[in-house]
Amino acid sequence: MPAPMQVLWGFLLPAMAGIGIAVAIWVAVWLTRSIRYIPNNRVGIVEKLWSRRGSVPNGLIALRGEAGYQPDVLRGGIHVFRPFQFRIHSAPLVTIPQGQIGYVFARDGEPLPPTQTLARMPADAGFGDVGAFLAGGGQRGPQRRILREGTYAINLAQFVVITAGQVYGLPLERSDAVLLNEMATLIEDRHGFEPVVLTGKDDVLGVITVHDGPSLDAGEIIAPTVGADPSDELTYHNNFQDPERFLAAGGRRGRQLQVLVEGTYYLNRLFATVELIPKAVVEVGTVGVVVSYTGDTGEDLSGDAYGHGELVERGQRGVWAQPLLPGKYAFNTYAGKIVMVPTTNFILKWNASETGAHKFDENLSEVDLITKDAFEPSLPLSVVVHIDYRKAPLVVQRFGDVKRLVEQTLDPMVSAYFKNVAQTRTLIQLIHDRAAIQDQSGIEMRGRFDRYNLELHETYSRQQAAAVQERELREAEARARQQSSITESELSIAIQANHGKADLARAQQQAAQIQALARAEAEKVRLLGRGEADRVSSLASADAERAARVGIAQAIAIEEQVRAYGGPRYQLTQQVMARFAEAIQAAGVDIVPKVVIGGRDGHDATGDGSRSPLGGSSVLEGLLTILLSDKLGVDLTSGSVPTGEPSAAAGVIREELQRRLGSGGAEAA
Repeated sequence: MPAPMQVLWGFLLPAMAGIGIAVAIWVAVWLTRSIRYIPNNRVGIVEKLWSRRGSVPNGLIALRGEAGYQPDVLRGGIHVFRPFQFRIHSAPLVTIPQGQIGYVFARDGEPLPPTQTLARMPADAGFGDVGAFLAGGGQRGPQRRILREGTYAINLAQFVVITAGQVYGLPLERSDAVLLNEMATLIEDRHGFEPVVLTGKDDVLGVITVHDGPSLDAGEIIAPTVGADPSDELTYHNNFQDPERFLAAGGRRGRQLQVLVEGTYYLNRLFATVELIPKAVVEVGTVGVVVSYTGDTGEDLSGDAYGHGELVERGQRGVWAQPLLPGKYAFNTYAGKIVMVPTTNFILKWNASETGAHKFDENLSEVDLITKDAFEPSLPLSVVVHIDYRKAPLVVQRFGDVKRLVEQTLDPMVSAYFKNVAQTRTLIQLIHDRAAIQDQSGIEMRGRFDRYNLELHETYSRQQAAAVQERELREAEARARQQSSITESELSIAIQANHGKADLARAQQQAAQIQALARAEAEKVRLLGRGEADRVSSLASADAERAARVGIAQAIAIEEQVRAYGGPRYQLTQQVMARFAEAIQAAGVDIVPKVVIGGRDGHDATGDGSRSPLGGSSVLEGLLTILLSDKLGVDLTSGSVPTGEPSAAAGVIREELQRRLGSGGAEAA
């Protein structure tokens, strides 16, 4: 072998042997895991694979050299281990960016009790010392303490750190990832990765709600302020930024009375959430009366004479006796309310078309009056009111607020007063006496307002144009003077119209009645006429028949009498004698005259020179003449009586009567 080759081979052989030995050593180190290099920007989490002390009896971290995850981490550099005993997990350093917050979740520690939401942190321990954390009684679960800006070498087998950018933790199980993602989502929804920043331009304050600690006592709605003394290092939590001190001071879960004002606050949003509300501003010209919903029950400061409620000191439950003067206040509106009461003069207008800036009179309208002369004007009324700021709490305690005072008390009182005044005066008197009424109402109303802790400065009314313009005043006077006659005329017209309507209705009714009566009367007359005609006809027929029958019967009787007397002459003589005797008896004439005067030359005194057929000049002579003529058979009449044939009807009646007489005689026989 040539000399150069020998020299080269002599150099390469040791080099190759060294490389082989190095490779063998590296392979042995890799296989035995006895040497590990940790970069300076990472940490090594040590997992002990076996130990003569056995495994961890409970939990995750081996505090006594047992097999399992070790509490300490490896920082940057080369680390030598016993072969085949350890496994090193490389993990990044935890970095919290500027202005952000990191949340920590502990995998090992004491379990949380049922009444606790977040895990407590031992006072002398930190997240960089797992041994101290577990030895000090640290609890597993989400922690109360947060991580501020910076870089931390944390054992990510024990602690999981959740930031806005990522979740730092050594993956153990898939269920861990689900739980940690839910926790990160909840924090994100509460904007928990950023501090609470309140600036002056927003003019808001933060109301805190704590989600951990003992619950409020029964009847309480707001947790009292605790740990607000900076000189007490054990309890001063600096506006809820140290949950352990807050709870050590006796803090309760729930909405807090203490609020946050301008500043930056690093709050654990799993421990406390923030609600922003505007500050309370008491403007100039007003005071704020506080009605507190929380605090101790205080002593009544209103006095025995005031029976409408109690006034208490500041910080106590009830209406505070001292109002808030003009200014800006960080007042928690969940712990009470502020009733604004104006201390400057304000005008209440009883006018539906006008409303003051304070809106106290937005429901007021003109007062409807009824005057003595029956006018019904509307009175636009204005009242100037002032409330003493020292008496504002009394007003609020009695009425609740100023608007309720106006609508439920002042409006009825003022309206009733002016209605009573209007009823005693005519419209013209109201206009003429306006100034006197205003002065008198001011005096009387001032006393009434004083009973409600109010000061009345002026009362005035505005009678539309009648109280301002002379022309309309004169028109009102003229209308008032003529109102009586106008009213009477209107009433008379109305009465006459009503009478006319009544007469028309009555005439129409009478016409209808007359028409009905006329129709009824016509029908009655028609029926009566027909009945009367029938009656007359029947009576006439009956009378005729009766007369006929009577006449025929008399004729038959006369005929029979004549036959019985022996002839008509004897029958006539008999009748004459009978009538003669009746006449003598009735007239009282002497049968034998005392003086007999005879006629001249044998004539009677008939005056015409003729002689009487009886041939005598006296009654006695006539009678004797008739008797003698009867004896001598001489007919005294110069003529005979004419006779004729009877009618057919008379013949029928005669036959019927004779038949009845014949049948009657037969029955008698």
